[in-house]
Amino acid sequence: MSKTYKIAAIPGDGIGREVLPEGIRVLQAAAARWDLSLE
Repeated sequence: MSKTYKIAAIPGDGIGREVLPEGIRVLQAAAARWDLSLE
């Protein structure tokens, strides 16, 4: 049974707009690896 986490991802000024999509990809990969669910 996986545990569900609610995560807010808000792009900021500067590099946030470029970094945020990659950060989300990392979170998705980690969630898949450790059987977690992200909302």
